[in-house]
Amino acid sequence: MFANDKSIENFQQLLLEVKKYIELQKEYTKLELTEKLTVLLSTLTTVLILIILGMVALFYLLLGFAYILAPLVGGLKISFIIIAGISVLLIVAVMVFRKKLIISPMVNFLARLFLNDSEKK
Repeated sequence: MFANDKSIENFQQLLLEVKKYIELQKEYTKLELTEKLTVLLSTLTTVLILIILGMVALFYLLLGFAYILAPLVGGLKISFIIIAGISVLLIVAVMVFRKKLIISPMVNFLARLFLNDSEKK
């Protein structure tokens, strides 16, 4: 009968340890998720800021190029049409190569962010 009391105590201790382990795993998962979301959001914010600044810079460069091109082609209207054509070609190029330029790097970044840490464990 004494052995049974001891085994019940051991079983209760085991249950307490399992509960502690589950709570610690839950906290660890929360911390890991918070870290990964922070990295993801900061990267997205940085990319968004860079895209906006890049668009502004590209706008002014193309505007300047249109004014430089105006005397060579015979007028400002024609140079703006040429610049618009260049812009449309850039848009088409981005659409054609969107998988290589946008989708693949994004998938690689997310895979490295969320999957590689689990492989290290």
